[in-house]
Amino acid sequence: MQPSLQRIIWLASFPKSGNTWMRTFLANYFLGDKREIGINALREFTLSDARHDFFMKATGGAHPADADIPTYMKARAKALRLIAGARDGNHFVKTHQILDRVEGMPLIPPELTAAAIYIMRNPFDVAPSFSRHTGASIDDTITQMTNPANLLGSTSGTYDILGRWDDHIASWTEAPGLPRVVVRYEDLLANPRNGFQPVFTFLKVRPDPAKLKKTIKATSFNALRKQEDEKGFIERPAGMEKFFHSGRAGGWRETLNDRQVATLHEAFRPALGKWYPELVAETEEIAGRAGA
Repeated sequence: MQPSLQRIIWLASFPKSGNTWMRTFLANYFLGDKREIGINALREFTLSDARHDFFMKATGGAHPADADIPTYMKARAKALRLIAGARDGNHFVKTHQILDRVEGMPLIPPELTAAAIYIMRNPFDVAPSFSRHTGASIDDTITQMTNPANLLGSTSGTYDILGRWDDHIASWTEAPGLPRVVVRYEDLLANPRNGFQPVFTFLKVRPDPAKLKKTIKATSFNALRKQEDEKGFIERPAGMEKFFHSGRAGGWRETLNDRQVATLHEAFRPALGKWYPELVAETEEIAGRAGA
C-alpha cells in the first residue's frame, strides 16, 4: 500500500498579506533553538508550491518558461505530489492560490492536504503593497484585486491564480471539511503574543514563553527589514526596491485617494462586514465623499 501523501499544511494568503512573516515566525519558533532562521533560509523550513525545481523534476526537465495554464496545471498536479512527499509527516507549504479548480483539476488537491493556516490582510493595505510588489499602478492593482480572472505569471512557467480578494478569502475560510485556522495580519501586528496563539492552538502546541519572546523579537518587522538591508532577500521580485517596505496597518490612509478607497469599499463590502467591521463605517464615509 502506498503511504498517504496527505501531509501538506498550507500557509495560504492573498499576496502581501503576511505569508513571509508567518513562515519566518514558525521557522524561528520551531528551529530557533539551533540557530536563527534568516529570511534567505526559509526554504529549509517551508516549501512553496511555486518551486521551479519541483516542476522541472515533475516534467523530466521539460517544464517550459512560457507554459500556458493547461500545461501549468498538468505539471502542477505532478509537482505537488513531489512536494507533499518531499518530507516525512505533515509539513508547511506556502501558497497564494485561490482554493478552486482550473482546467478540471484542483489547485489545492484534498488528497495532499492535511490542513491550512490562512492569513488575511485588509484590502486597503494590500493594494499599495501589492502595487509595489508587481510594479503596477495602484489603480491597475485595484482593478486586478476586483477581477475574478486575476492571476500572476512568472518567468519560470508557474502561476498564482488569485481571483478577487474577497473570493480568495471565502474559498479558504468556507471550504467544507478543511481543517484550518484563520488569522488577520493586523491582529498579529498589534499583539504578536496573542495574535499567534490561535496558530499554536491549532497545531496543538503549547508555546514556551521564553522561546516565544525570543521568536517575536527575531521576527519583528524591523528585524526582517534589517536582514533585507544587509543581505538582500532572494524572494524579492526583480525591480522591487524593498520587499519589507513598512509593514504597518492603516498606511492606506496616507496612500490611497478617496476614489480608490471607494472602489475597494464597494467591491468588497460584504467581506469587510464579516472580516473587517471596524473599517466599514470609515471607508463608507470616504466612499460617500468620493460620490460612490
